[in-house]
Amino acid sequence: MKRLQLLIATAAVTAAASSPLAAQANVEVLNEGFASLSGLTDWDRINRSVPAGIGWFQGNSDIFGAQSGAANSYAAANFLGATNGIGIVDNWLITPTLTLSGLTTLSFFTNRELVDGFDDLIEVRFSSGSGTDAAGFDTLLATIGGATDFPTDWQQWSANLTVEGEGRFAFRYLGDPAVLSYVGLDTVRVVTAVPEPGGLLLLASGLGVLGLMRRRERQ
Repeated sequence: MKRLQLLIATAAVTAAASSPLAAQANVEVLNEGFASLSGLTDWDRINRSVPAGIGWFQGNSDIFGAQSGAANSYAAANFLGATNGIGIVDNWLITPTLTLSGLTTLSFFTNRELVDGFDDLIEVRFSSGSGTDAAGFDTLLATIGGATDFPTDWQQWSANLTVEGEGRFAFRYLGDPAVLSYVGLDTVRVVTAVPEPGGLLLLASGLGVLGLMRRRERQ
């Protein structure tokens, strides 16, 4: 009987979420094209390489142009993230703290220098809250390059997650500098879906049923 009650409650929540009344409005909370990386005071560039060399920097149009905007309007990182290209590269570019409400989509473009024999790698991570501690970015959303070829032309990527509250996304360029070359990041966009007031009320009602059923189970 308890299992049946829980299934009924879960169904109520699912129905509330899928109801036409639970219409969702897409809200863009970030759209960055890196026209001036040094001017982004709400982003964090943290170089955890050993020994630390150059952090993420303004794109070099002589290597390749931007995905959109001015030719150098993208963020770049390379093997010199470790001093003199010796050691271990662990170079982070972290978005501002964003307020997220429900289903959230991160999209972005990457590119790398067209040179054979290198294995560039970017990890895309998420952390709840507003901190920059590496340990907090424990949600791995995507891995680009490494064991698979890193595209040598601008390519768009996207990742979805459901989260309520504050959070930050991080782009982590890492690896042995001997096998790293040069990568670019452009047009980082985050859209979060916020239920309309009517949908929120219905969803809350469903969650209330679920909470009531769980309390009964404990009795």
